[in-house]
Amino acid sequence: MRTLRPLTPAELARAEDRLLHPLPGSRIEAARNFGVDLTLLVEQLRLTPAERAKKLESATMALEKVRGIGRKRA
Repeated sequence: MRTLRPLTPAELARAEDRLLHPLPGSRIEAARNFGVDLTLLVEQLRLTPAERAKKLESATMALEKVRGIGRKRA
């Protein structure tokens, strides 16, 4: 199994630059033009894999609470 690791500072800087200043005609530029907020991707890349997993788990738990409330009302 592959172990996930945080991006190195150089990898993070390169990823941020590509996301915030996409090349003309690139898929990243197409995503930005379509309305994707690329700053949210940059924010996620600044987190470690463990921090990203923790945020995802927290969001999942909140969604499950909302679903439970909806089921009780139905």
